[in-house]
Order: sequence, then structure tokens, then C-alpha cells
Amino acid sequence: MTRLSGLLVHQRDALDRAAALCTDAIAADGLVHLFGCGHSRMMCEEMTPRQGCFVGWHTIVELGLTFHNLIVGPNGLRQSLHLEKTLGYAEQILRNFAFGPKDVMIVISTSGIREVIIEMAEGAKQRGLSVIALLSTAHCEQSKPAHPSGKKLIDVADVVLDNGAPIGDSLLAIEGCKNKTGPFSTVGGAMVMNMLRCEVAQRLMDRGIEPVFLPSHQFVGSRTVEEQLEYFYAQYARRVSSLYARQG
Repeated sequence: MTRLSGLLVHQRDALDRAAALCTDAIAADGLVHLFGCGHSRMMCEEMTPRQGCFVGWHTIVELGLTFHNLIVGPNGLRQSLHLEKTLGYAEQILRNFAFGPKDVMIVISTSGIREVIIEMAEGAKQRGLSVIALLSTAHCEQSKPAHPSGKKLIDVADVVLDNGAPIGDSLLAIEGCKNKTGPFSTVGGAMVMNMLRCEVAQRLMDRGIEPVFLPSHQFVGSRTVEEQLEYFYAQYARRVSSLYARQG
């Protein structure tokens, strides 16, 4: 609990700056994009689509970088880890979208050093997007850069949020075992992202802009809920449609 509470106390200013960027983007009919490799994909899907989400968040989830649950064989972990190191891959992902002038990119990576992560952040900035990083400050600061430029995500981002994970991510040392278990980045990252989401929702309401929320689909069958779902789909489709208007 101390680690979780410390996440918020020590980065209030960073959360404020991140929330301001995201609020400005969504209020201007823009998008906040989310990108992450491996288990960082979970932070993207924590923001949307899930209960409590609202229109304005957009996930860029590349299956080759995230679908590795088979571990070996087709779609295995070897391939995914190799793709994370492939120079130029991020640019091919970014070329699929026509980003708006007010859009923001959140890049999620506990280590903050992989080649595709650095190039995704730099590619977003080259397109005029502000970049928010969610990473482990402790791990990123002590890690050796992997990208030929010598940069880490912490060097590229405009705002850095800390998921609070220790070096190596795992917390629990077991007597007689040389390795630790209990990875923290998902727990800490999800908390930080939800704090960001809540802050943005409040700031939008303060501006007189009511977010279009995904209703609770646990009540499927209710005419009102079904209508709200259709409205959410329609508003989401309208918001993202400009992304595919021009590619290159």
C-alpha cells in the first residue's frame, strides 16, 4: 500500500501536466493514442475499451508485438522480442494513421529502452504530437540504451509518469531462490492510468464537455443501455474516422 500511495504523491505535477495534454486533445475533438509492447498492451486496453472509458482514447495495438501467449511456435515470444528490436518497424506502424494537430501519444514501456518504443515516441513527436511516457523510472534510469541513438524513452517524452516498479519489476524475494516474483508494473501502471483517466474526465466536465462513456454492458437487454452502446460506437467511429482519411 505504501508503494501504491507513493505513486501519486511523488508525481502529482506530472499527472497534472499529462491530464492537461489529454484534456486539451479530447476537448478539441482529437485523440489520445496509446502504444505498448508485450504486457504493456494491458495498459492500453485498461484505458479503452473497458468499463468507465470514454470516447477520445485510441489504442494502437500491434499483434506481432503483443500476442505471444503461445511462447514457442507460431506467434511465439522469440518473434515478439525480435520485433521490438527491429529498427524502422515503428515508422511502418505510424504510417497507417493521419494524426490530428491536437493528438497526444502515450507510450508505455517499463524499461523504456526498446528500439520500437524509442522510435514510436520520436515518430510521434516528428508528427507534432506531445508524448507522455509511462515507465519505471528506477528501471529506465539504470538500463543501458538499446537504440543506436543512445536515447531512452525518458529522454524523448514531454511528460514522464512512473509505474513505481523496481529495477527488474518483481518485488518478492523468496528465501533460497535466486530470482524474484510478483511483478508490479501492471498494478502500478493500471493505477496511474486510471488516475489519469479520472482527472481528464473531471477536467472535461469542468469545461462543460460531458464525455461519451461506454455504458455498462452487463445490463445487455435494457433498451436504454443498448441505445447508449450504439451511441458510444457511433461517436467513437466518428472520432477515429479522420485517422484513416490520409495515410503515408
